Amino acid sequence: MRNVIGDPSQPGGGGAVGVPLSDGRPSVFYECQRCAACCRWPGQVRLTGAEVARLAVFKGLAESDFIQRFTRLAGDRRGLALQEKPNGECVLLDGGQCAAQPVKPQQCRDFPNLWNDAGFETICRAIPRPVSDEERRRLVALATGREKIL
Repeated sequence: MRNVIGDPSQPGGGGAVGVPLSDGRPSVFYECQRCAACCRWPGQVRLTGAEVARLAVFKGLAESDFIQRFTRLAGDRRGLALQEKPNGECVLLDGGQCAAQPVKPQQCRDFPNLWNDAGFETICRAIPRPVSDEERRRLVALATGREKIL
């Protein structure tokens, strides 16, 4: 079962994202180690128009060329998603690293702190750090590039 906070299938543009906190358990921030395990999981990474534009510029391509080489129609036929390689990993994964790290899609930035799959901790090498609610909000905002985390 997927633990979703916000909607990763609809990456948002900097709005506030609710993070459930203070439910009796300590707040935890997952510090990404860039292990790229999430880049090898089945699923899809949806793209907004702005993300397509940023990725195309980063790759030195026209948007139409980027779309042809790196995207596919999303499963629900309502937009674009990154292609997968034949082995199932993300098309942007290159030698165990994200080839678009500085401009990677919001859905990727949000993992694993704003969404994750049950049991992700068994594969993902993100380090869980117990933190205060306030510190978690600050760290999640920094990690995801989102302006405000509620």
